[in-house]
Amino acid sequence: MNQPQTAPNKLWFLKHIRLFDGISPSEMQEMEKITRMEEVKKRQPLYLPGDPSSSVYLLKRGRVKIANTAASGKEVTFDILEAGDVFGELDVLEDAPRSTSAETLDDALICVIPRKDFDQYLAMHPSVMFKLTKLIGLRLKKIQSRVEDLVFREVPARLAHLLSELSKTEGVTEKQGIRLKVKLTHQEMANLIGCSRETVSTTMGQFRDDGLIQMDGRTITIVNEKGLSKLLG
Repeated sequence: MNQPQTAPNKLWFLKHIRLFDGISPSEMQEMEKITRMEEVKKRQPLYLPGDPSSSVYLLKRGRVKIANTAASGKEVTFDILEAGDVFGELDVLEDAPRSTSAETLDDALICVIPRKDFDQYLAMHPSVMFKLTKLIGLRLKKIQSRVEDLVFREVPARLAHLLSELSKTEGVTEKQGIRLKVKLTHQEMANLIGCSRETVSTTMGQFRDDGLIQMDGRTITIVNEKGLSKLLG
């Protein structure tokens, strides 16, 4: 008879967090000792703006939305994180209250690191601190790019830019084109590019009719990458 498969343990999950690429087994075991794993149901807030920044989070399974709400009441999404991402670290490093909200988009598995333990770990492992600084820089660059989109580009160009970004980080090349592994609702895309859900639906339909993409439910495949790129100007 086949032996039942053993469920992945915390150490296995930690090895799949991008922040810890290349660190030694002993460093990984040190990290395992200061973390705890939590299962969080879909659409649950992990923190809200103004909350104390008491923990850093590692996303092991599912997706998490980082967002804020404007004075008008409209939600603005800064990023949608996938398994392997770290979040909540910037407020911890700055010793500041939360400036954004974090909410699970799926049933998620999350690793929580208390702030004090995280600070001590970084002080003892400067190589991890260096990688964390690079990850923060890349995230801020992505947010800056989104802000520039909102200021300088019309909705079709913003949406084309979002799909192009996703094709680079979440794309799988197949015979018919580049299939996006991440499955966003039209509302989630609208929050990322600063427009209404209806506008996203209309624009996606136009992209499909123009032969730029194919849609199968929430699965999007880019079939004309060059045509999509032309919309970026």
